[in-house]
This record gives sequence, structure tokens and C-alpha cells, in this order.
Amino acid sequence: MISQLESPSATNIIYPESDGQPMADNTRQFRWIMILYYNLEWLFAGEPMVFVAGDLLWYPVEGNNTIRQAPDVMVVFGVPKGDRGSYMQWREGNIAPQVVFEILSPGNTQTEMNKKLRVYNRYGVEEYYLYDPEKNDLSGWLRSEADLEVIEPMDNWVSPRLGIRFDLSGEELQIYRPNGERFASYADIQRQLEEQQQRATDAEQRATDAEQRATDAEQRATDAEQRAEQERQRAERLAERLRAAGIEPE
Repeated sequence: MISQLESPSATNIIYPESDGQPMADNTRQFRWIMILYYNLEWLFAGEPMVFVAGDLLWYPVEGNNTIRQAPDVMVVFGVPKGDRGSYMQWREGNIAPQVVFEILSPGNTQTEMNKKLRVYNRYGVEEYYLYDPEKNDLSGWLRSEADLEVIEPMDNWVSPRLGIRFDLSGEELQIYRPNGERFASYADIQRQLEEQQQRATDAEQRATDAEQRATDAEQRATDAEQRAEQERQRAERLAERLRAAGIEPE
């Protein structure tokens, strides 16, 4: 039994791996979460100490399981890749996510988003981006000394941490890698794979056609050689008949 002077050990506190909320409220929000997550995963695929997660509960304070957030996407520099049930900051070298993304849905309230901003501001996030796909509106905050401050303007803004550029000139947000390549959706990737597969099939067909033409040419050469041999043999037989008749062929 725990006496009145004792408190439960922090090790006995349970940190749930789910907040009971769905990852997304609609298909558009889900699509954007997937675009951000997978493209950032690909961007840092060769960096073993960059961890990218989607809809993962982040606990910034040991011993307090009520302070938590599950950013739609977060990027953490300085911790290894790998599976986690949640992100307990004190087990990760006390490194807070440096970059977080939220995709706004009609179900999000202003109070809820204000609370998220306060948490991100208080617990060390360096860059926070909030995108509303319905309105094609992107907001951003960048840490300056102690606080997150609004980024203005956001169009063509380049993330200091990620090196990616945000383009709001079209009907929906476009994001570009540092090398200028656009973030791709699943449909884009599927189309690219299909195009690559078609190019490979076409190249294989061209190689097959070239091989067939080479085989046909070889056959024609063989046929021509056989005809020449047949003509030579006929000429020899004719010469023999002429000699038999007493005529010396020229």
C-alpha cells in the first residue's frame, strides 16, 4: 500500500499509444497526410538519424501522460529511424520534434488548434505548418528565440530544417524538394511506375524486334550462301558435261 507521503513512481504511469481519435476526418485530409509522410520519408531515406512519423502520440514530459499531441506528421532530427508505439521525448535524448504538420479538417475547432499551437510553442517545436486543403491556405510558425512566430508570407517559403519549398500559386499547395522535384501523390507514383513499366516493355520489344531483324538478316545471308553454292554446283555440272562433249568451257 502506498502511504500518504509516497507518490506513484513515474515508471508506473501508462502512456497510451492511441488517443482514440481517427487519423483523418475525410479523404482529402488523409491524402495530404500521406503525401507529407511518404515524401518526407523518401526525402530523408538515406539519413538514419531522421525520424518521420504520422499520427504518433508525442509525450514531451516524463511523468505526465495528459500532456500529449499527435501531429499529423512530425520530423525529428537526431534520433534513429524505427518503429515506436509513441514518442516519449525523455527516451529520445529529450529531443523534441523540430517540424510538425497539421492538416485542417472541418471538424477541427479554433480552440483545438490554439491548444496545439500552445503545446508546440511550449515544448520546443521549431517549425509548425498548418494547411487547410479546403481553402488552400497554409499558415506557418518559426521559432525565434523563445517563441514560435508567424511566417509571412508563406508562398515560396523554404523550410530551414527540411529545405522544402511551399508553392501556393495554384489551386492547391505544391511542395518541392530541395532539388526542385515536386512532392508526389500515390496517383503520381502509380502513374510514374506505369510509365516506367511501359518504357521497359517498349525497350524490351525493341530489343526483341532488333533480335528478330538480326535473325532474319542472318537467315537471308544463309539463304544467299546456299543459293550461291547451288549455282556453283550447277556451273560445275555444266562444265563437266561440256568437257564430256569435247568442249572446254572458258
